[in-house]
Amino acid sequence: MDGHAVGIGLGHVVVLLAAAVVAVPVFRRLGLGSILGYLAAGLLIGPSALGLFSDPEALLHVAELGVVMFLFIIGLEMRPRKLWALRKAIFGLGAAQVLTCGALLTLVGVAAGLPWAAAAAGAMGFVLSSTAVIMQLLEEDGETGAPAGQRAVAILLLEDLAIVPLLALVAVWAAFNGSGEAGPSAWQSALIGIGAIAAVIAVGRWLLDPMFRVLARTGAREVLTAAALLVVLGAALFMQWAGLSMAMGAFLAGVLLSESTFRHQLEADIEPFRGILLGLFFLSVGMSLDLAVVAAEWRLVLAGVAAFMAVKAIGIYGIARLFGSPHREAGRRAALFAQGGEFAFVLYAAALAVGLFDARVGAVMTAIVILSMALTPLVLLALKYAAREAGPSLDGVEAADGLRARVLFIGFGRFSQVVSQSLLARDVDLSLIETDVEMIQAAGQFGFKVYYGDGTRLDVLRASGAERAEAILVCVDKPEVADRIVELCKAEFPHARLYVRAFDRGHVLRLVKAGVDYQIRETFESALTFGREVLLGLGFDEPEANEAIADVRRRDEERLELQIAGGLTAGRYLIRGNLQTPQPEPFRRPRRAGQVIGDVPESSDPADQSASS
Repeated sequence: MDGHAVGIGLGHVVVLLAAAVVAVPVFRRLGLGSILGYLAAGLLIGPSALGLFSDPEALLHVAELGVVMFLFIIGLEMRPRKLWALRKAIFGLGAAQVLTCGALLTLVGVAAGLPWAAAAAGAMGFVLSSTAVIMQLLEEDGETGAPAGQRAVAILLLEDLAIVPLLALVAVWAAFNGSGEAGPSAWQSALIGIGAIAAVIAVGRWLLDPMFRVLARTGAREVLTAAALLVVLGAALFMQWAGLSMAMGAFLAGVLLSESTFRHQLEADIEPFRGILLGLFFLSVGMSLDLAVVAAEWRLVLAGVAAFMAVKAIGIYGIARLFGSPHREAGRRAALFAQGGEFAFVLYAAALAVGLFDARVGAVMTAIVILSMALTPLVLLALKYAAREAGPSLDGVEAADGLRARVLFIGFGRFSQVVSQSLLARDVDLSLIETDVEMIQAAGQFGFKVYYGDGTRLDVLRASGAERAEAILVCVDKPEVADRIVELCKAEFPHARLYVRAFDRGHVLRLVKAGVDYQIRETFESALTFGREVLLGLGFDEPEANEAIADVRRRDEERLELQIAGGLTAGRYLIRGNLQTPQPEPFRRPRRAGQVIGDVPESSDPADQSASS
C-alpha cells in the first residue's frame, strides 16, 4: 500500500511524528498518560480542527497494524501452557462479562428509542473493549504479568473471539431486514473460523521454527526482520480473510512462537514497528472524532457516553466480584474495560452497510466509542487518586500498632527477606512493616507476620516500636524515602542503631553524613561475589580471585573515604567552594599472576552506573 493510496505524503508523516513528539511527553509529564496525548494530538491535526488530514479512516486501517503487532508481542509472552491455564478465565469470566454487559447495554439502547436489532448491534460493539488502550495502560503500569493483568488479557482474548459470532449475527439481522446480499450462514462462518485457527496452529507448530532456522544460517539480519513481519502480517491477514480479527491471528502466531529459539530475536525485530504503529493508531482514532457530530448531537453523545460507560462498569464490577475478585481489582477492571474499542468500528460499519444503523446513529455511536476511549486514562487517574485519598484496602492486613521487638524492619521486599533469615536463625524478635499490601499478603503465605505501616510517619514509627527497638533496618526501595526515615529516626530515636539499604554512591554519602551506623549499596556485595565466580570460571585460581575482589573492595572504600573527607562527589573535588575536576587515573589491564587490578575512575565506577546498584 503506497502513500497515495492512503492519502499520506512526506509532509503528513512529518506532521504525525511532530504531533507525537510534542504531545506525548507533555501529557506524560502532566500525569495524563501517552494514550491521551496521542488522542489529543490526533484531534488537533485531524479534519475537525486544523484539517491537516482529510481521510483519517484510511489512516486508521494502516494504523491497526500497531494493534496487530502489539498482540503478537503479547502472544510471545504467553506460552501454550500459560494460555491453557487461563482457559477458565477466557471462556468463563470473559464470556460472562461480554454476555452480561451486552444484555445491559442493549436495554440502554432500547430505552433510548432504538429498535432491538440496532440496540443490540450498538451494545455489542461497545462491549468489545479497546485492546490497544487496555494493553498500553497495563504495560505502562507494569501489570501485564500480574495475575490481575493476566485475567484482563484473558477477557480481551474472548472479546477478540466474539467478533466472529457478532458479525454472523449482523448477517442474520441483515437477512431479517431484507438485505440483498446473503453472506455465509452462522455455522459456515464458525467452520471457516475454526479451520483458520487450525491452519495457523499447524503452520506455527511445524513450519515456522524450521523456516527461521534456515534463514538464520544465511546471516542476513534484514531477512530475519522481513520474515518476522511476514509471519505477523500473514497470520493477521489470513485470520481477517477467515472472518476473525487480525489481532487474534497475530496473537496466535506469537503464542506458537513463544517457545521458539528465535523468540527474543522476533520480539526485538517487531518492537520498533509496534511502538510507532500503535502510536499512529491512537493518533488516527483522535482524528476520527467528528466534532461537528458532537456539536450537533452533544446532549445525545454525552448522555450516551455516560450511560454506556456507567452501565458497562457496573456489569463488569458485578461479574468480577461474582468470580471472586477483590474489591480493588474489580473496581480497576471496571474502569479499565468501561470503554468501547476499535472492533466497534468494524461492527458499526457492518451494521451501517446492512441498514441496521442510519448515518446519524452510526456517527453518534462512533463518537461515543471514541470519547469513551479518550476518557479511560482520565477515569483510571481519578480511581488512583480516590484510592490514594482513601488509603489502600487493608482486607486481611493489620496496621502497625503497639509493636515491640529488638529489631524493626521498615520495608520487607526481597532485600529484607534475605536479611531477616540470619536474625530469625538466632531467634531475634522482629517487627516488620511495609506499605505494599500485595507484598504483605505474599509474605504472609510464607509465615511472615508483616504489618501495614508508612515509615515516613512519626506516629507509625512509634506504633511500630521504634522507641524500644535496639536496631532499625531501613530497607525501602526509594532513596528519598529512606532519607526521610533516617532523618526522623535520628531525631526521635537516637538510641537505636540505624542500618540502611543504600541505592548508589551518592545515597551512601548522604547516609554517612546523616550519621547512620551502617549502610550498604544494595547490589555491591552481590556484584563482587558474581565477579569472583566469573574469575574462577575463567581459570584464575582462588587466591587470585580473592585478591582481586579484596582489592576492588579496598579501593572502593578508599574512594568513599576521600569523598567523605574531601567533598568529592560525582568525580569532582570541592575545594574552598570551587569545583575543580581531578585527572582520573588511567585504566590498567590486570596481570594474571598476582597483580593488583588497576583503579577504575570514579566517573566510570561500574557499581554506580547501573540504576540498580
